[in-house]
Amino acid sequence: MSRNCNNLMSRVFELILFGSLMLLPFVTSSFRVALFGKYLSYSIAAVGIVLLWGYTGILSLGQAVFFGLGAYALGMYLKLEASNFGLTDFMQWCGLEKLPLLWVPFKNVFIAILLGILIPALLAGALGYFTFKRSIKDVYFTLITQALAVIFVTLFIGQQPLTGGTNGLTNFKTFLGISLKDEKIKMWIYYLTLAVVIVLYVVGKVIVKKYGNILIAIRDNEERLKYLGINPLGYKITIYIFSAVLAAIGGMLFVLNVGMISPSEMGIIPSIELVLGVAIGGKVNLLGGIVGTVVAYFLKSIISENYPDIWLYLLGVVFIMISLIEYTNIKLIKNIRFSKFKKTHNILKINEKLR
Repeated sequence: MSRNCNNLMSRVFELILFGSLMLLPFVTSSFRVALFGKYLSYSIAAVGIVLLWGYTGILSLGQAVFFGLGAYALGMYLKLEASNFGLTDFMQWCGLEKLPLLWVPFKNVFIAILLGILIPALLAGALGYFTFKRSIKDVYFTLITQALAVIFVTLFIGQQPLTGGTNGLTNFKTFLGISLKDEKIKMWIYYLTLAVVIVLYVVGKVIVKKYGNILIAIRDNEERLKYLGINPLGYKITIYIFSAVLAAIGGMLFVLNVGMISPSEMGIIPSIELVLGVAIGGKVNLLGGIVGTVVAYFLKSIISENYPDIWLYLLGVVFIMISLIEYTNIKLIKNIRFSKFKKTHNILKINEKLR
């Protein structure tokens, strides 16, 4: 009865949330609609983080790298379209006379989208294989993903003739010949983003229903899972690749909503902000991850608009508080389990004496 009630409440909340987001363009300005489109782009990456961190127990602080790679892939096509598929403005400023070979495949929008998904997937697969195969996990894996973020930000800033440097890719005009400045097009991009969020949320629920118990088992006791004859390596690599793909899709929609992408979106701080949003909504709750991310970025916009110097300090304080709460909850769970074990052990000893 309780489970049925919880399922009903969850369905009602889903309808209210997605219904409200569908009505949003009719009750607010186009500027705010574009902002919420950006928030929803981040929430796509959040769905992957819930599955990766919340269910599987793998904390990655490099998800913004995959987000940025997806964004750059589509951004390269948009930049080429804005430049009539010739040299871009920053390439001309850097003295290039011919389009770099790296950019040639991105003349085709379908190849650009495919590469925007494939490159992050391959990177996540390679990193996941070499780290998980060697049983690198917990804080050590988190540090490696942080290093990955630093490497890519430095690389993209340093290769100005190829990436636009610090400024990144900007001044997009059209997508498939359709003006990105048109207010109606902006609204349809918002609805496209919302549709992708809903579809991937449903996909996430299917994954949780089929493999949720195995992912939780990997998080809670990976060694015991091995003793049962289940190899967690494949599950860990797969879920890491899936989270990277979701982040990349979010990045591509981010470019359409915002109209730019720069290396600053690939750093450690954007990765922490994504994790923070998931933590606020509940790291083992897909819908909570979406809501928490939207709320976190909405608060960031409000606070940074009025108090631009405070946001990073607030981000640090909230992140520390959530870490402390997580640590307290883990200790509490362990104490409860230990007390139950002790009680069971004492009962068994009393039964033995009575015999």
